[in-house]
Amino acid sequence: MKYVLWSCSFLCVYLILQLLIQTLSISRSRSSKILPPGPRPYPIIGSLLALGDKPHKSLATLSHTFGPIMHLKLGQITTIVISSSSTAKQVLQTDEKFFANRPSCDAANAYNHSQFGMPWLPASSLWRNLRKISNSHLFSAMVLDANMNLRHNKVRDLLNRVHKSAETGEAVDIGRAAFETILNLLSTAFFSVDLADSTSDIARELKETVWNLMEEVGKPNLADYFPLLRKLDPQGIRRRAAIYIRKFMDLFDRIVEERVRLRSEISTSDSTKDDDMLDALLNMMPISEYQLDKNQIEHLFLDLLVAGIETTSSALEWSIAELLKSPEIMSKANAELEQVIGKGNQVKESDITQLPYLQAIVKETLRLYPSIPLIPREAERDVQVCGYVIPKGAQVLVNAWAIGRDPTIWDNPNKFLPERFLESNIDIGGRSFEFIPFGGGRRLCPGLPLATRMLHLILASLLHSFTWKLEDGISPENMNMEDKFGLATQMAQPLRARPVAIIS
Repeated sequence: MKYVLWSCSFLCVYLILQLLIQTLSISRSRSSKILPPGPRPYPIIGSLLALGDKPHKSLATLSHTFGPIMHLKLGQITTIVISSSSTAKQVLQTDEKFFANRPSCDAANAYNHSQFGMPWLPASSLWRNLRKISNSHLFSAMVLDANMNLRHNKVRDLLNRVHKSAETGEAVDIGRAAFETILNLLSTAFFSVDLADSTSDIARELKETVWNLMEEVGKPNLADYFPLLRKLDPQGIRRRAAIYIRKFMDLFDRIVEERVRLRSEISTSDSTKDDDMLDALLNMMPISEYQLDKNQIEHLFLDLLVAGIETTSSALEWSIAELLKSPEIMSKANAELEQVIGKGNQVKESDITQLPYLQAIVKETLRLYPSIPLIPREAERDVQVCGYVIPKGAQVLVNAWAIGRDPTIWDNPNKFLPERFLESNIDIGGRSFEFIPFGGGRRLCPGLPLATRMLHLILASLLHSFTWKLEDGISPENMNMEDKFGLATQMAQPLRARPVAIIS
């Protein structure tokens, strides 16, 4: 016992000494560089305590004191926080080639995912190939148009389930309903399989797994701020992330193995048909240009499924929450839908372009609750930005949440006002840097085209088929609109609302 205590004490002293040596060494090497202003760091831990449990909000508050480009010492990691649209444009567009990579994330090392996952790969040939495959073969307009009826059918299934709740007067868990619909939509598009059978517990289990994984990857991790601690994984984040990733990889492995077996039993001509995304990817495997193997395909599906479900279901939940809080805005949306779609008709994707107010609601939701609140980058070399030096290897965080609420850009920035987008040409695809809910530059979310189609279609369908009311005892004034931090901005308290069917 004494030996164990002595060993632990020795290890702690050794780590502290190493941290001090490295911190002093880094500080001396950068003392001649003009870093942006920032809070004075504490010894060893730097400004870690200032992050809190909602770093996007804490960093936004600090930027009010230190400005739109700010320097923090987070443990051993030099961090630059960007909180203005003009500076974000320089990082994500003008000097993008120097910020093309993302900083290492120890949670992404679980199950060796960082070696295969597109969000974590450096801007290498493998990353470019995966990006090309996503843009050209998975999320192109032609592919999405071909799958349009699939999305319509899945939304019809959702409406049928909500009708049952309306008949019984039961409240609907909006986040869970959105999760199940998007999971089925994506899994059918990917594998031709419904993963969220509403009669089983798999949807609940998968939802918990997705949210737990996103939470682990998104939470502050000491191993990211003190690289010496990575082998120890002191908070157990990498270990837990590996458990969640393994659940998905085991599922994907069974699906892929079964598909490979079925393909081997049919003729070669039939096996090259792209019935779903899995078939399309399997057909690319023999082509050297794509550098694909089974393992890479499964890791790609993990990224697309987890990110696609989380960002879209969270945005839908926030949209309906804001509409319940502002009944007059919901009434305007319902009036537009009734005029364009007509009572009793199902909303189609082709209708969305004729629904400018609905589109404005979606944009306003994503302005207030961006899918990626903190956009991470890493400086490939010393780069001068706004007269300051962002040193090589520094972690750069573009605070999309703060930019979306910047009072110098937005009037009444904390208020939900879809009208602000009606006469605006602000783009949702990462080219308008005052509005970057899905990131920007080459690292823009590849699933954006599908996510926006799903979000508009599901929201329009739920509003057109039902009026929505809060559960008894809850008024719009006392709704819980608190969020919790992860890779996506989630509601801290799941939203429940009672649907009332609109009679055609």
